[in-house]
Amino acid sequence: MPSDNKINAMKLYETGRLMAEPLLPPLYKQVRLRLLDLIKTARNGRTFSVLDVGGRKSPYTIGVPARITVIDLPRESEIQKSLNLGINERILNQIKQRRSNIENVVLGDMTRSDLPDEAFDLVVSVEVLEHVEEDELFVSEVARVLKSGGRFLMTTPNGDWVENKNPDHKRHYRKAQLERLLAGHFDSVSVDYAIAGGRFRTIGLRSWSLKRPVTTFGSMVGNVVNWHQSARPELKLQARHTHHLIACAEKK
Repeated sequence: MPSDNKINAMKLYETGRLMAEPLLPPLYKQVRLRLLDLIKTARNGRTFSVLDVGGRKSPYTIGVPARITVIDLPRESEIQKSLNLGINERILNQIKQRRSNIENVVLGDMTRSDLPDEAFDLVVSVEVLEHVEEDELFVSEVARVLKSGGRFLMTTPNGDWVENKNPDHKRHYRKAQLERLLAGHFDSVSVDYAIAGGRFRTIGLRSWSLKRPVTTFGSMVGNVVNWHQSARPELKLQARHTHHLIACAEKK
């Protein structure tokens, strides 16, 4: 188990990622800021335990003052490989080398996990639920491993606007549909629309490469503009032209 000193002593990779955060896709920054706020308001001087479901490299938990456990599927299928899903040995070793607040990495299926009851203060799952066939079982398992008063923070594509063209997505949730699913297992649920669509979001999602400096610079600019577009308070009520849902559910 890492000490608080180890959690606070960030590695070079983590420092670099935090410095680059304004240039990265705004969804990750929104999730990280919400995580930090939830921990700040509830930790009472103790170190939080966080379960990151499907997190792989988990950029949104970098710099978060908590003990992080990552659970993800082993990378086996061709679809997983083509879409960069799951964890292989290389990613597993990379996580351990690069991160200071990772307590454990578990290869497993969240719908059938061996994780103990009421073990975590917070569970986070970013763009995962749409990949899960047994979504009801997934959410019930999240509730099981959360402590009393624990929170579940998650994102998924906005099914009220985004058409499902991904071969590994089982469904895209409408806001009301996601609210009903979470309310079946949690006492308090809020779901917001997030991340403005449009030209700058599309440009920002282009991959970075030293071999393509113009494309990379354009992607960075696109993400900066998209962050400001997505920061408008009224956006969380706007179904049209928004690409994600961000939900927070609490277990009493």
